[in-house]
Amino acid sequence: MFSGIVEEAATVVAINHKESNIDLVIRCSFANELHIDQSVAHNGVCLTVVDLRPDGTYVVTAIKETLERSNLGLLKPGDYINLERSMLMNGRLDGHIVQGHVDTTARCTAIDDADGSRYFKFEYTADPAMVAKGYMTVEKGSVTVNGVSLTVCDSERDSFRVAIIPYTMEHTNFKAIEVGTVVNLEFDIIGKYLARLAELS
Repeated sequence: MFSGIVEEAATVVAINHKESNIDLVIRCSFANELHIDQSVAHNGVCLTVVDLRPDGTYVVTAIKETLERSNLGLLKPGDYINLERSMLMNGRLDGHIVQGHVDTTARCTAIDDADGSRYFKFEYTADPAMVAKGYMTVEKGSVTVNGVSLTVCDSERDSFRVAIIPYTMEHTNFKAIEVGTVVNLEFDIIGKYLARLAELS
């Protein structure tokens, strides 16, 4: 489980294809603190550490289903990737409850300056059946974009905006997002449970 508070925008060093899967080689400042089998969120996708290397990098594997549901298959060496280690149960929940299970991808369609911060607009395919199951945003609700816990504004049927402060721009891969960039979305798990309860009532 995660909180959506990104620890580092790390660098993708290499991508190795193995049949329908890929191995991502990542360089980050805390690689020497990781261990095999540890869960780490990568752009919001929970992946397992499978190898630790002496050069300060580590390896995770993304399988075909993960690649189909996320933007990990679009990564290139040199790209930034948001990292978060799993949440400590004795710590503060600074973001919101994030599972690391990406629901869909969205595309950035607009970036507007807001006198010190920036508004990013994202559009996604809003399948009515999935919306009925809680795969949607609500005004002032939570959404995870590339693993970053954010508050929704201007929630529409198939789009929403988020306001990004300078700190978040500097410390996540929002600094590399431009119009046309594909991002990962995880909708609020509480909303999904509420929608399911309503469906079963």
